Amino acid sequence: MPRPAPPFTELLANCQRSAVHLEMRDSYQDPDEAPRVAAWKAGYRPDPNDRASWWRPWLDMVADATARGVSFRRARIVSEPVSEYTRYLYDGTFTNVAAGEEIRWLSRRNASDIALPGNDFWVFDDQVVRFGYFSGEGVYLGDEVDERPEVAKLCTTAFGAVWDRAIPHDRYTI
Repeated sequence: MPRPAPPFTELLANCQRSAVHLEMRDSYQDPDEAPRVAAWKAGYRPDPNDRASWWRPWLDMVADATARGVSFRRARIVSEPVSEYTRYLYDGTFTNVAAGEEIRWLSRRNASDIALPGNDFWVFDDQVVRFGYFSGEGVYLGDEVDERPEVAKLCTTAFGAVWDRAIPHDRYTI
Protein backbone atom coordinates (compact mmCIF):
# COMPACT_ATOMS: atom_id res chain seq x y z
CA MET A 1 0.00 0.00 0.00
CA PRO A 2 1.12 3.58 -0.49
CA ARG A 3 3.02 5.18 2.36
CA PRO A 4 4.58 8.58 2.95
CA ALA A 5 7.66 8.96 0.81
CA PRO A 6 11.13 9.24 2.30
CA PRO A 7 13.20 12.19 1.08
CA PHE A 8 13.94 12.06 -2.64
CA THR A 9 17.67 12.08 -1.88
CA GLU A 10 17.22 8.80 0.01
CA LEU A 11 15.26 7.18 -2.83
CA LEU A 12 17.92 8.20 -5.31
CA ALA A 13 20.79 7.11 -3.04
CA ASN A 14 19.25 3.63 -2.85
CA CYS A 15 18.73 3.46 -6.62
CA GLN A 16 21.10 1.10 -8.40
CA ARG A 17 20.07 0.93 -12.08
CA SER A 18 17.38 3.31 -13.26
CA ALA A 19 15.33 6.33 -12.33
CA VAL A 20 12.53 7.34 -14.67
CA HIS A 21 10.21 10.30 -14.31
CA LEU A 22 6.96 11.04 -16.13
CA GLU A 23 5.68 14.62 -16.03
CA MET A 24 2.15 15.20 -17.29
CA ARG A 25 1.28 18.75 -16.22
CA ASP A 26 1.56 21.90 -18.30
CA SER A 27 2.52 24.00 -15.28
CA TYR A 28 4.05 23.55 -11.86
CA GLN A 29 4.06 26.20 -9.15
CA ASP A 30 7.16 25.44 -7.09
CA PRO A 31 8.03 28.29 -4.69
CA ASP A 32 11.72 27.34 -4.85
CA GLU A 33 11.62 27.64 -8.62
CA ALA A 34 9.60 30.89 -8.71
CA PRO A 35 12.66 33.20 -8.78
CA ARG A 36 14.09 31.31 -11.79
CA VAL A 37 10.75 31.44 -13.60
CA ALA A 38 10.45 35.18 -12.90
CA ALA A 39 13.98 35.77 -14.19
CA TRP A 40 13.19 33.75 -17.33
CA LYS A 41 10.02 35.80 -17.91
CA ALA A 42 12.16 38.95 -17.61
CA GLY A 43 14.44 37.66 -20.38
CA TYR A 44 17.22 35.82 -18.54
CA ARG A 45 18.48 32.65 -20.22
CA PRO A 46 21.17 30.44 -18.70
CA ASP A 47 24.48 30.70 -20.52
CA PRO A 48 25.57 27.19 -21.52
CA ASN A 49 29.20 28.30 -21.16
CA ASP A 50 28.73 29.55 -17.58
CA ARG A 51 27.89 26.34 -15.73
CA ALA A 52 28.44 27.96 -12.32
CA SER A 53 25.48 30.27 -12.98
CA TRP A 54 22.99 27.42 -13.44
CA TRP A 55 24.40 24.34 -11.74
CA ARG A 56 22.17 23.53 -8.77
CA PRO A 57 22.03 20.84 -6.10
CA TRP A 58 19.53 18.92 -8.26
CA LEU A 59 22.04 18.67 -11.08
CA ASP A 60 24.70 17.45 -8.64
CA MET A 61 22.38 14.62 -7.56
CA VAL A 62 21.74 13.64 -11.18
CA ALA A 63 25.43 13.78 -12.08
CA ASP A 64 26.36 11.70 -9.00
CA ALA A 65 23.71 9.07 -9.80
CA THR A 66 24.67 8.78 -13.46
CA ALA A 67 28.36 8.58 -12.50
CA ARG A 68 27.58 5.48 -10.45
CA GLY A 69 25.72 3.90 -13.38
CA VAL A 70 22.10 4.92 -12.82
CA SER A 71 20.21 5.56 -16.06
CA PHE A 72 18.22 8.78 -15.62
CA ARG A 73 15.30 9.32 -18.04
CA ARG A 74 12.55 11.94 -17.98
CA ALA A 75 9.56 12.15 -20.32
CA ARG A 76 7.24 15.14 -20.52
CA ILE A 77 3.74 14.96 -21.95
CA VAL A 78 2.82 18.48 -23.04
CA SER A 79 -0.08 20.28 -24.62
CA GLU A 80 0.67 21.98 -27.92
CA PRO A 81 0.96 24.81 -28.45
CA VAL A 82 2.98 24.63 -25.24
CA SER A 83 2.29 26.66 -22.12
CA GLU A 84 4.54 29.49 -20.99
CA TYR A 85 5.84 27.25 -18.20
CA THR A 86 6.71 24.52 -20.71
CA ARG A 87 8.68 27.07 -22.73
CA TYR A 88 10.56 27.91 -19.52
CA LEU A 89 11.31 24.19 -18.95
CA TYR A 90 12.37 23.73 -22.55
CA ASP A 91 14.83 26.64 -22.41
CA GLY A 92 16.51 25.19 -19.31
CA THR A 93 16.46 21.50 -20.21
CA PHE A 94 20.01 21.61 -21.55
CA THR A 95 21.14 21.83 -17.90
CA ASN A 96 19.46 18.51 -17.07
CA VAL A 97 20.99 16.93 -20.17
CA ALA A 98 24.43 18.26 -19.18
CA ALA A 99 24.02 16.55 -15.80
CA GLY A 100 23.28 13.21 -17.45
CA GLU A 101 19.51 13.03 -17.88
CA GLU A 102 17.95 11.82 -21.09
CA ILE A 103 14.81 13.84 -21.76
CA ARG A 104 12.04 13.36 -24.29
CA TRP A 105 8.87 15.26 -25.14
CA LEU A 106 5.50 13.90 -26.27
CA SER A 107 2.56 15.97 -27.38
CA ARG A 108 -0.57 15.20 -25.41
CA ARG A 109 -2.36 14.52 -28.70
CA ASN A 110 0.06 11.65 -29.38
CA ALA A 111 -0.50 10.14 -25.93
CA SER A 112 -4.27 9.71 -26.20
CA ASP A 113 -4.20 5.93 -26.55
CA ILE A 114 -1.65 5.29 -23.78
CA ALA A 115 -2.98 4.12 -20.41
CA LEU A 116 -1.44 6.52 -17.90
CA PRO A 117 -1.54 6.69 -14.10
CA GLY A 118 -3.41 9.71 -12.77
CA ASN A 119 -0.34 11.42 -11.32
CA ASP A 120 3.23 12.29 -12.17
CA PHE A 121 5.64 9.66 -10.92
CA TRP A 122 9.18 8.48 -10.49
CA VAL A 123 10.09 4.78 -10.68
CA PHE A 124 13.37 3.63 -9.15
CA ASP A 125 14.89 0.35 -10.35
CA ASP A 126 11.50 -0.70 -11.80
CA GLN A 127 10.29 -1.41 -8.24
CA VAL A 128 9.70 1.70 -6.15
CA VAL A 129 7.15 4.26 -7.37
CA ARG A 130 6.99 7.77 -5.98
CA PHE A 131 3.76 9.54 -6.93
CA GLY A 132 3.72 13.33 -6.75
CA TYR A 133 0.45 15.11 -6.00
CA PHE A 134 -0.35 18.63 -7.20
CA SER A 135 -3.28 21.01 -6.94
CA GLY A 136 -5.16 22.11 -10.04
CA GLU A 137 -2.89 25.16 -10.16
CA GLY A 138 0.24 22.98 -10.01
CA VAL A 139 1.12 23.54 -6.34
CA TYR A 140 2.96 20.56 -4.88
CA LEU A 141 0.81 18.83 -2.24
CA GLY A 142 2.99 15.89 -1.26
CA ASP A 143 3.99 12.45 -2.37
CA GLU A 144 3.71 8.79 -1.54
CA VAL A 145 5.76 5.70 -2.28
CA ASP A 146 4.17 2.51 -3.54
CA GLU A 147 6.12 -0.74 -3.84
CA ARG A 148 3.35 -3.04 -5.02
CA PRO A 149 4.60 -4.95 -8.08
CA GLU A 150 1.41 -4.28 -10.06
CA VAL A 151 1.74 -0.51 -9.51
CA ALA A 152 5.40 -0.56 -10.52
CA LYS A 153 4.49 -2.54 -13.63
CA LEU A 154 1.71 -0.08 -14.54
CA CYS A 155 4.07 2.87 -14.22
CA THR A 156 7.04 1.29 -16.00
CA THR A 157 4.77 0.15 -18.84
CA ALA A 158 3.22 3.62 -19.16
CA PHE A 159 6.63 5.28 -19.06
CA GLY A 160 7.98 2.89 -21.68
CA ALA A 161 5.08 3.57 -24.03
CA VAL A 162 5.57 7.33 -23.67
CA TRP A 163 9.35 7.05 -24.04
CA ASP A 164 9.06 5.01 -27.23
CA ARG A 165 6.88 7.68 -28.89
CA ALA A 166 8.48 10.78 -27.42
CA ILE A 167 10.94 13.00 -29.26
CA PRO A 168 14.46 13.41 -27.82
CA HIS A 169 15.09 16.90 -26.48
CA ASP A 170 17.69 17.74 -29.12
CA ARG A 171 15.12 17.09 -31.87
CA TYR A 172 12.00 18.53 -30.23
CA THR A 173 11.05 22.10 -31.12
CA ILE A 174 8.46 24.35 -29.60
